[in-house]
Formats: sequence, structure tokens, C-alpha cells
Amino acid sequence: MASNQSPAAKLPLPATPPPPPLDVEKLQEFDYSKRSQWLRAAVLGANDGLVSTASLMMGVGAVKQDVKAMILTGFAGLVAGACSMAIGEFVSVHSQRDIELAQRKRDSAGGEKEEGLPKPMQAASASAMAFSAGAMVPLLAASFISEYRVRVGVVVAAVTVALAVFGWLGAVLGRAPVARSAARVLIGGWLAMAVTFGLTKLIGSNGL
Repeated sequence: MASNQSPAAKLPLPATPPPPPLDVEKLQEFDYSKRSQWLRAAVLGANDGLVSTASLMMGVGAVKQDVKAMILTGFAGLVAGACSMAIGEFVSVHSQRDIELAQRKRDSAGGEKEEGLPKPMQAASASAMAFSAGAMVPLLAASFISEYRVRVGVVVAAVTVALAVFGWLGAVLGRAPVARSAARVLIGGWLAMAVTFGLTKLIGSNGL
């Protein structure tokens, strides 16, 4: 009895090639890169809050030794700086988002998928919180000390420790030499506080 199957039906079907394996190392590296950028931005924001608030407090302390004046000045610097950082980050990230969205529309003929786009509100909130966290260091250091000289010394010591920590974190996240990075951050913070203290003292002593 003849078979009804054609010769073509007896041929084996071509094997489907397996999908290419996922490069786990590249995925992990990309994820780490994105997270490290956020962490590094947070460290820089905290460092800004630390240095600017401490410098303001040292400047006011140069002409007025009252603890209340230093605390109020530091708190005002915290609020103003956090708002400024948040607004600046929001505008910057929103502009970046608009550019990327417009590019996606051109590339995909009108597509408006927003997956993976930067989030302005998230960036603004993170920037404000990082700045506030850094600014709290000198505020807390000076809050409970009434003696002027001791208060200034404690503020400088607390800021020095925080600067060293932020410098170390920035170096680790940026894969830079730790000692050199920490030294730059320390010298920059000390210089900012010294210049603010010295100029304010000079202007205050001249009665301007």
C-alpha cells in the first residue's frame, strides 16, 4: 500500500536556533551605573548642604556669638538651599525628559512611550532631601552648645568628619582615588568656611 505522504513531508524540519543568552554582566553593570549616578548626585547634594550651611553659620558666628542667631541662619540656609536645589533639579530633569521624549517621537514615528524617562519630581525630591541631610550636620552640632568657642569647634569637627565621609563615598562611587578625593573635599570645605568667616569678620569689624 503506497504512502499518502509526500517526500517533502518526510524531510525533518529545520531546527529553530536557541535565543542568544542574556549578558548578565552587562545588565548588572548598566544597573550599577544608573544607581551609582543617583547615589553620587545624592552625595554631592549632601556635600553642598553641609558646606553652604556650615559656612553661613560660621559667617554669622564671626560677628554675633548668639547661638540663636547661628541656628536661625543655618535653618534659613537649609530651607533656601533645599528649595533652590529642588527647583533647579526639577527644571533640568524636565528639560532632559522633554528632549528624550521628542527624540523618541521622531525615532518611532509618533510613539510616546515613556518607560525609562527621567522623573523630574523624583529627582527634585531626592536633591532637596540630600541637601537637607547635609545641612542638618552643622545645625545639630551647634544646637545644644551655648559656649561660643566650644560651639564653633564642635561645628568644625562635625563638618570635618562629614566632609571626609562624603569625600570617601564620592570616590568609591566615582571609582577615583579615595585619599585624593577626600583631601579635595576636606580642603574645599575648610576653605569655604574660612573665607566666609574671615570676610564676615572683616566687614563686621569695619562697621559696614
